[in-house]
Amino acid sequence: MRESIEQTVKQYLLREFLPGEDPSELTSETPLITGGILDSIGTLKLVTFLEEEYGVVLEAHEAGVDHLDSLSRIAGLIAAKKTAA
Repeated sequence: MRESIEQTVKQYLLREFLPGEDPSELTSETPLITGGILDSIGTLKLVTFLEEEYGVVLEAHEAGVDHLDSLSRIAGLIAAKKTAA
């Protein structure tokens, strides 16, 4: 499940925030927020996408660097929420 989440989110990020970039440059551990790919508006857009795509609700404390700074962290968060649901 985590791999498919990573792929879906990667495609979204490439489409919305990194058009024309080399997809191989965006790895599971690429820093999204601390690396400057996502600003506060971008992070909100990502949260909205995740909630709509996966039918989960992210709490305010989950919408930050600790949970959303890499594809790996995002996949772990969504997988955990889907498992708990």
